[in-house]
Amino acid sequence: MTERLQKALNEQITAELWSANLYLSMSFCLKRDGFDGFAHWMYRQYQEEVKHATQMAHYLINRNAIPKIDKVDVVPQCWKNPMEAFEDAYKHERHVSKLFDLLINVAHEEKDNATQNFLWDFVHEQVEEEASILGIVDKLRKTNPTGYLFIDSQLGERE
Repeated sequence: MTERLQKALNEQITAELWSANLYLSMSFCLKRDGFDGFAHWMYRQYQEEVKHATQMAHYLINRNAIPKIDKVDVVPQCWKNPMEAFEDAYKHERHVSKLFDLLINVAHEEKDNATQNFLWDFVHEQVEEEASILGIVDKLRKTNPTGYLFIDSQLGERE
């Protein structure tokens, strides 16, 4: 694996950990505001992002490369309401999708088919992530703050 591709994968590991911290921050904020279901949903997102970073690190190790965790910048700390949090989450997932597109391009330019293949699972998952969060945003837009409680209880059931 080329140095350029290793660097790009390590940057993505750091981006995944930033994403994890973002979702953890959202979870804490929503929990504090009494939205246990929304908080639970965001906590599950946090766990997924940590899993993604770990998968990438293990992939690097399996390719005899060195995974590196760089400094993870501070994330936002609170949102006005669940709608704002989920809108930000949707914007963030769209950004992450672009990061994976760029990463796939690097793997292609470096002629690393194994890494391209590895990354396609993340690309496909991003489509699901964006759709899932957009679905929640759409539901929140169709209701009022009282209706948030119903959606909150539904999202609390996420496994």
